[in-house]
Amino acid sequence: MKPVVAIVGRPNVGKSTLFNRMTRSRDAIVDDLPGVTRDRNFGTAKWNDTVFTLVDTGGFAEGDDDAFAPHIRHQVEQAISDSDAVMLVLDGKAGLSPFDADLVRILRNQDKPVFFVVNKIDGEHQEKALPDFYNLGIDALFPVSGEHGYGMGDFLDALTDAFPDTDTEEATDAIRIAVVGKPNAGKSSLINALLGEDRLVVSEVAGTTRDAIDARITRNGKDYLFIDTAGIRRKSSVSQRLEKFSIIKALRSLDRCQVALIVIDADEGISDQDARVAGYAHDRGCGVIFLLNKWDLVDNRNGKALSRITEDLRMAAKFLAFAPILTVSATTGMRIQKIFPAVDAVFGQYSVRITTGQLNRVMEQALERTQPPLHKGKRLKFYYATQVSSQPPTFVSFVNFPEAVHFSYQRYLTNQLREAFGLDKTPLRLLLRQRTGKNPDFLNKKPGFPRKGRRPKKR
Repeated sequence: MKPVVAIVGRPNVGKSTLFNRMTRSRDAIVDDLPGVTRDRNFGTAKWNDTVFTLVDTGGFAEGDDDAFAPHIRHQVEQAISDSDAVMLVLDGKAGLSPFDADLVRILRNQDKPVFFVVNKIDGEHQEKALPDFYNLGIDALFPVSGEHGYGMGDFLDALTDAFPDTDTEEATDAIRIAVVGKPNAGKSSLINALLGEDRLVVSEVAGTTRDAIDARITRNGKDYLFIDTAGIRRKSSVSQRLEKFSIIKALRSLDRCQVALIVIDADEGISDQDARVAGYAHDRGCGVIFLLNKWDLVDNRNGKALSRITEDLRMAAKFLAFAPILTVSATTGMRIQKIFPAVDAVFGQYSVRITTGQLNRVMEQALERTQPPLHKGKRLKFYYATQVSSQPPTFVSFVNFPEAVHFSYQRYLTNQLREAFGLDKTPLRLLLRQRTGKNPDFLNKKPGFPRKGRRPKKR
């Protein structure tokens, strides 16, 4: 599970600029007008080999006349509570503010790493402003520039070193399954039906589930860990304070899981938000199964409804064309037990390991069947392929010019791997890398190799 870092501070100290630099994006709006950010903004950041979730928050100002001030304060406090580490951003140009002291008092009660970042320090010559901030009782300060990148390396090294070790939490033989979807799609009812008991609260009021809740099931000697999550709404529909932070818990459950059950209200049909939820699962590399819930309410005479909804779903989530689709009813129990074999099948493919010899034989056959395209008059060469990880199966192929491989040819090779190894229900990644000179050439016949029917000349 990825660690979560909350960025807090008073208005206009450069939190969104730091967010954009750390996530290498422009997702956060940056403006000189204080208070531009009112809601949290979530993004993924990576430093060295560590990936973490970053949460940008609105500017904190106690006693602010802005009508949104109490709401923003609660957002900031909730972000701090839900995070694994906190960045308090201070303004190196404007200097100290009484609001900085308010935030320091709040953070002193937190049992988690807190990093005090002095932003807008563009070089060593501006670090003379730092001593004033030590009056807050801070032991260590990190002078940085979100705009120019000064000091970011040292800060990110310290930040990522402080992340908790989550390996112990994931050390389990149970298949981890996140149950995600829009509010009121029947996620909690589904888990209750699988458990055979009313473990989770079920209500017709959307948003009843606020947190991610784990439920362990043992069936036929196999352990399954189901994670019930809050419904993920469209961003424009997220207004209640608690519900905003239930979204990040749902997204974190996708980081924890190996298979995601995307629950869709079949009676309502496929919506844009269903596709958006599917995109979250796809981006995190989960195995995916679509569950068309409430199927008992659908008029499926002559199978027309199933054909229509399946076609709509495949069009809306083309990137998950491999994901199985099941029609179920959590209320009546219809086809609920088919979920377990589907999870086993997806998880089996999701965890598969292919030997290097098998992989290169299939790649060689694929290259012979359809030759790689030309690049600047020369044929692209694929030298060697290997599987680097599973969950999901991830393969690397070394190429002389990886940037010149068209996505359509890469997709062709991916489909060849799917067909050859029966990987039709799992995400699969084929990465192309530049040959380093040390990679063996298994897939091309070099001029120096003896050719069939000829013997090398004797010296």
